[in-house]
Amino acid sequence: MKEFLGTGVALVTPFTSNKKIDFTALESLVNYQIDNGIDYLVVLGTTGENSTLSKQEQQQIKDKIIEVNKGRLPLVIGIGGNNTQAVVEELENSDLSKFTAILSVSPYYNKPTQNGIYQHFKAISKASSIPVILYNVPPRTGSNMEPKTVSKLAENCKNIIAIKEASGDFEQGLELLRNKPKDFMVISGEDKLALPLTLAGGSGVISVIGQALPSKFSQMIKLGLGGKPKQAFGIFYKLMPSIDLIFTEGNPAGIKALLSKLNICGTDVRLPLVKATNELQQDIDNFINEYKTK
Repeated sequence: MKEFLGTGVALVTPFTSNKKIDFTALESLVNYQIDNGIDYLVVLGTTGENSTLSKQEQQQIKDKIIEVNKGRLPLVIGIGGNNTQAVVEELENSDLSKFTAILSVSPYYNKPTQNGIYQHFKAISKASSIPVILYNVPPRTGSNMEPKTVSKLAENCKNIIAIKEASGDFEQGLELLRNKPKDFMVISGEDKLALPLTLAGGSGVISVIGQALPSKFSQMIKLGLGGKPKQAFGIFYKLMPSIDLIFTEGNPAGIKALLSKLNICGTDVRLPLVKATNELQQDIDNFINEYKTK
């Protein structure tokens, strides 16, 4: 699946000040990615505040992104949860014809065993008409999908093509790379580890910061894939402060503050999230002002 080699971005959902979806800003956001070198788009992921959207709103967002994208980039749709049967039913009843793959998060809150995680994704694999990208993010789910479980799924479920690895454990990322099947893709879910993991043999990243600074971030990953660490790290060190900043008060409050500084969308999020403080917004403003002079 060469479509997922490089930089994907987990799109935010822009809101107006009264917390309605800002479709004008969403259109600008999508075009900004396409115009600046991003390789694929992830729709309705965690960064998109999917859990606070109604089913009608989710459909409206999908329709808008499909309309604006016009087939220019591959689209990945977030479909996951901690109720396996509900995820299976959603897959069976969804029109996935405009999407290249699904991104499915490891079950959260329930804290299943490794066998439970395996059986969950085995059921999803069977139900999905398109390829599946696993999503391991222990800080959010409360449980870790171990490399041996990932390898077993990759071996036994041929439409499971990749994992978005966001444990923050670089050693675990290396273990995934060491034992993966030949064509299975290990995609970083951590912006700070994206370049090192890519240089170690990974397939790139599904990024948060990339949607605000897409040109340089995607260039960095391309250099990493091309085996040019010196040039790639030259870009990384300039971008690095922004990664710390956008996660200081949680995601997506930070990235929306940065996107607001770039006049792409507003800072509003939906409860229980709150938008970035004035102090963080000022720090982000200072970063961008300095970044533009480099």
